[in-house]
Amino acid sequence: MSIVVQKYGGSSVADVDKIKAIAKKICEVKKSGDDIVVVVSAMGKTTDSLIELAKSISHDPQKREMDMLLSTGERITMSLLCIALNELGIDSISLTGSQAGIITNDRHNDARVIEVRPFRVLDELANDKVVVVGGFQGVSYKRDITTLGRGGSDTSAVALAAGLSAERCEIYSDVDGVYSADPGVVKGSIHLPVLSYEIMQEMSEAGAKVLNAQAVQFAKEAKIAIYARKSFGGEKETIVRQMPAGLSKGIKAVVHENEIIRVILYGGNAQNNLNSLLEYLEGKQIKLKELNYSLNNDSSRCSFLISGKNILNWNTIKEELLMRYGSEIKIEHGVGAVSLIGDGINSDNFILNESIKILEKYSVKIFGVSITSFRITFLLSNDKVKESAAMLHKKWIEEIS
Repeated sequence: MSIVVQKYGGSSVADVDKIKAIAKKICEVKKSGDDIVVVVSAMGKTTDSLIELAKSISHDPQKREMDMLLSTGERITMSLLCIALNELGIDSISLTGSQAGIITNDRHNDARVIEVRPFRVLDELANDKVVVVGGFQGVSYKRDITTLGRGGSDTSAVALAAGLSAERCEIYSDVDGVYSADPGVVKGSIHLPVLSYEIMQEMSEAGAKVLNAQAVQFAKEAKIAIYARKSFGGEKETIVRQMPAGLSKGIKAVVHENEIIRVILYGGNAQNNLNSLLEYLEGKQIKLKELNYSLNNDSSRCSFLISGKNILNWNTIKEELLMRYGSEIKIEHGVGAVSLIGDGINSDNFILNESIKILEKYSVKIFGVSITSFRITFLLSNDKVKESAAMLHKKWIEEIS
């Protein structure tokens, strides 16, 4: 008998009627003979509402207490779904992330899963129950409740699929898979039926919202295929799996991200300041990306990016940074990024050069460029991000396909 792990996002379980509809879908899978584990997100905008509730009391709520608060959203969903399943005659049980054996490090708000011990889940499956697990949460080795950051329910699902040696992991949301760009921004975006782990992970890191980057990494390590599907209606799907060499060549997607913060350190003390700044940000559990450092005679310059979406107390942190480093630090807002994603796109400079020409033609100022073997990222003004994504998508995907 195979084990199937399904995950349903917040829009899929936004109200009681949708929860009842999801319960009927789960019944069909159970009656087909498979064992099923279901991972759920909080209902609709519950997480945002809980954050607003905390901020109505404090502008700087403690991260540990925020995890205790935010983890309640998924618990509501999993309990209601089990009630709906039991009404349909399907024996089920709800488990928190900690009860399901999801062990994390001791970071709060963006913890990483370090181990899965699904003994309780296996016991309940052996008793012929559907197991419903609250996503987005786990327990640290210090036995504190932790949350996994935005999109963390994906990570919960894939981590459980790996720990259970599941046949597959199905991720359900309000879109029918992955597209070559955000369909809400780029009208000519194309559905992508199959993607490699590497391409999907780069897309997620660059801002694509369909799948969580850490979840894709888990799937890659465990060689578990991810099926991204629409919860209600829609016949399309995207399968993320290991791909034969060469099939992912060329630009597959154009991904954009807003609300990026750029931090720049100047002067002869930039290296020393960088060391102390990294220690400070690690203490605040803030992740960096695209770090660049250069030394010119006695002067040095360091810059890096921070995704501003998941930082609860950024204004307080920003004030502390300005007090610590004064004129030697510059913090820029209103920054966004557009990324071209594909295997081998940097085998020569053609795509980079042509993309720069396109952006310059339309007077788009480029603040910075970063490159990996799967990605070219342009740092731009926030107000230029969407139109730049559309222009580059038209050039590299619509005109070629």
